[in-house]
Amino acid sequence: MSRLGFLAILLGAFFVVTNGANKTFYDYYSYLWGTDHFIINPQGTEVQLKCDKSSGAGFRSKSQYAFGVFRIKMKIPNKKTGGIVTSFYLTSQGDNEDPGANHFELDFEFFGTTNATIQTNVFMNDSGHREQAFKLWFNPAWDFHTYEIRWNPYLILFSIDNIPIRVYYYTVLQPYPIVPMYVQASIWDPPPEWTWPGPVNWENAPFIAHYSDFGFDACPAPTANIKECYSDRYYWNNLSYIQLSDHEKEVMKTYRQKYMTYDYCDNPSTRKLECAYENK
Repeated sequence: MSRLGFLAILLGAFFVVTNGANKTFYDYYSYLWGTDHFIINPQGTEVQLKCDKSSGAGFRSKSQYAFGVFRIKMKIPNKKTGGIVTSFYLTSQGDNEDPGANHFELDFEFFGTTNATIQTNVFMNDSGHREQAFKLWFNPAWDFHTYEIRWNPYLILFSIDNIPIRVYYYTVLQPYPIVPMYVQASIWDPPPEWTWPGPVNWENAPFIAHYSDFGFDACPAPTANIKECYSDRYYWNNLSYIQLSDHEKEVMKTYRQKYMTYDYCDNPSTRKLECAYENK
């Protein structure tokens, strides 16, 4: 067993199993777009999103939330291509809003399927550009793995299979999400002018992404007033969740040293104030 695999098992003991686990798609989500590219099994336990030249597909949480532990199991398409984006994310954007407009968003995104690289990004009522990209120690097309975003009034933590890979702390020196967000997942191909995801090999279409284990734990916030969601009666606002333990920090440090391939904080043109605090 690899060192990271061993650390993942140890770290799992520090996480709480909650009532949000193993719920069906219908308990939390609804279809969003891509009518005939969206497939759900009769039990509501797995969704397939298909992307071809005509369309992609996506789904979204029935409610908006402020703070919580948001997770899903995901398996990206197994046919090789660049360009196709498979994602799980939180966003403050509603229907028919300009996708380029300033907004809050927390992303897990795969660009293409030709390697095992995943990108995280953070939008703070702006256009984002806080990318950090990572190699994975597994092939994300072979099996389901858990992608999790912990968001509370103190930090944002990105984890994969209980391994923390990135933390964004709240400080008075930087913006922070202060509005409710939807939970969304999608597969799509960017417009031609977006050259950085690479070209799509349409000969291998359709590309199918799989999602399961739809339950998450969060504070419903259907209006802009999220005062109630700061309450410490929610476990994710308690001490063990508002800071990383020494063990979590060591696991994250090991992962980042071995697998991180890009960090906006290392680029003078994209570095921001929070880079002095991230991942400490």
